[in-house]
Amino acid sequence: MHALDALLETFTWVGFGAGILVLLIAVFARLVDGHWVPTHVLIEDGPQGRVAHWFAADGGVGAALLTPEQERALAAKDEADVFTRDGVHDRVRLTKGSPGVRAFTILAISLIGVGLIASIGSLVQLFARG
Repeated sequence: MHALDALLETFTWVGFGAGILVLLIAVFARLVDGHWVPTHVLIEDGPQGRVAHWFAADGGVGAALLTPEQERALAAKDEADVFTRDGVHDRVRLTKGSPGVRAFTILAISLIGVGLIASIGSLVQLFARG
């Protein structure tokens, strides 16, 4: 029984501790990622590949060379709805959120979940002996 208590205690501390640390990293990564807004772009063939063009909210004109992944996702479209970062006129992406930020968030929630489950298991053990 003492080994199970120690194991549950360890998973509680590691789950909550690591979960909160990874959650802080996710929040910091989200802040660094910036604000991305939905934008309608026109796509044309360029000398180095397909290029997306758009008018930015700040009055600038944006142009971004599409990555091979973006070219495959947009296939042969002449226009598309993508996301652009405020103040940056040479980058687009297909999703509003960053995959890295999403991965850190999922990992943080999973670790906190492990801590919560271990903590509940520890309480159940405590009252079951009682």
